[in-house]
Amino acid sequence: MTRERLAWLVVFGAAVALLTWVARHTYWTDAKVPMPLRGEAATNPFYVMEKLAQALGAHTQWNRGLSLPPANGVVFISAWDWDLTSDRRQRMEHWVESGGRLVVDKSLISSTDAFERWSGIEQKVREPALPLRARFPHQQAPTTRCYTLDEKGDSRDSYSVCGMDAASSLQTIRSMTWALGRDTWGIQAGRVTLGRGSVTVINGTPFAERGLFDDDNGRLFVAATQLRRGDEIHFFSEDSHASLLELAWQFGWPALCLLVVLIALALWRGSARFGPLAAPADIARRSLAEQIRGTGQFTLRVSGGESLHAAAARALNEVAALHISAYDRLPGSERMGALAQATGFEADTLAAALHYSGARRSEHLRNAIELLESARRRILIKNTRSRHGNRI
Repeated sequence: MTRERLAWLVVFGAAVALLTWVARHTYWTDAKVPMPLRGEAATNPFYVMEKLAQALGAHTQWNRGLSLPPANGVVFISAWDWDLTSDRRQRMEHWVESGGRLVVDKSLISSTDAFERWSGIEQKVREPALPLRARFPHQQAPTTRCYTLDEKGDSRDSYSVCGMDAASSLQTIRSMTWALGRDTWGIQAGRVTLGRGSVTVINGTPFAERGLFDDDNGRLFVAATQLRRGDEIHFFSEDSHASLLELAWQFGWPALCLLVVLIALALWRGSARFGPLAAPADIARRSLAEQIRGTGQFTLRVSGGESLHAAAARALNEVAALHISAYDRLPGSERMGALAQATGFEADTLAAALHYSGARRSEHLRNAIELLESARRRILIKNTRSRHGNRI
């Protein structure tokens, strides 16, 4: 057996051994994987809590602003800035002292100790005797596991709760009307009375996302809110902010409506029109003389004056034929003499104007046409006076 074959046998044996080991140490099983949140559940951090409260007969509302329920209602706060404005903080404090039930979790934002001074509840970080991993050598740290908490009071009920912060605990100088904790970890949820209302603080975020489904978290939610049928519960959070357009519409919709109207008017004013900007002015009618002069000037400019001269000569001959005896049968010289006698112009001048052959655009053509028209008018005027008995 050659070395090459021996090497191939070794490789094949190692592969078979590996496959055998994998087959003996692996198995197939089904695992449930939660589907990603969709619709309102993906945008509303209190969606599950609202559905649970509604199923128990309460009325719920998720507010982006500060819309408080009636004095006997419930407010649940998560990821909310307590010190954002003093006015908002004072409104919340007055509502609680008037009979409201306030519930806050560990995600409450406070840059000062205003909430602690008002409620009397503060969070203290504990220093365990052993590290968390050492105290739970075979389990996860208690900050990520579910563990049992006992009620402090007459009932002594136990809760299996997830999502609490076992590395810290709650402390207060006031008397707690309800508390949940363990001797080893201290108080993890507590309630104190303020005025006619109450404040409940939860040292963790057990209801975040799908946390309400874990062990007794749903039961803890009902106990912390003291939920009863017919209650009105409002949820507040600043994790999910409304868009700028939503806020503008919510707080300034009258100004937005006015702005839209002004923009529409500006667009309408600057848009193209289907008619003139103003009604056309009335056009005055031209006199007959202006019309004749305009027509003559146009004819002279376009056709060179030839047709205009021919029309003037023809008009003079027609008038002369009507008022001068045998005008059409007279020879040329006698005809010019009769025409000169009837008009008062010289015969040679009339003949030159009637038979003008010079430049069609010269001043001489204009003079010739003017002479022919003057001669025609004199014949008409003379014969008009003769018919009315004013013979010259």
